[in-house]
Amino acid sequence: MKLYADRPFRWGLQVAADLFAVFLTAFAIWLAMEVHEQVMRLRAPGDGLINAGNGLRGTFDSAADNADDVPLVGGALADALHTGSDASTKLSEAGQWQVEAVTDLAWWLAAVLIAMPVLFLLVTWLPLRIRFVRKATAGARLRRLGESGRDLLALRALVTQPLPRLAAAGEVTEGWRARDPEVLAELARWELQRLGLRP
Repeated sequence: MKLYADRPFRWGLQVAADLFAVFLTAFAIWLAMEVHEQVMRLRAPGDGLINAGNGLRGTFDSAADNADDVPLVGGALADALHTGSDASTKLSEAGQWQVEAVTDLAWWLAAVLIAMPVLFLLVTWLPLRIRFVRKATAGARLRRLGESGRDLLALRALVTQPLPRLAAAGEVTEGWRARDPEVLAELARWELQRLGLRP
């Protein structure tokens, strides 16, 4: 498998692109973790509401239990205190809702911050790398075949080279028809250069 080009300039571009892809992925993960941590700090008021609600409920329930012992008005007083206990339950539930909302937001933000760059790489960088690896591996395999591989590379060059380049090299047509080894070798060299490989 041929992962990188033989030609130095193209090799350098490929290595730089690969390093950029790794850096972008690592940066996205780091940023997502940082954002997740910062957003999770927003749950502190919700935690405070839960603690306050639970504390108030305990206080109201305890007071209601003691109020039952008061003669004449104990039942009414206990009912009023149980109403306060119900309100503290709603306070605690509101805190729980805020904590859940902040937690969900933190996870979704982290997921989006990771998914966007990775999706960008999957759409742009990865197909280019896969296409290069497939073509360069096939080109290297043909190069190893010797004369038969040279002929196929030369034929491929006739198909893929820009028409002005072929027109400028007028001897190519005659050389191709005559199966001139020098012309075939030159055409094969053009194709290997296009693939980023040495002849």
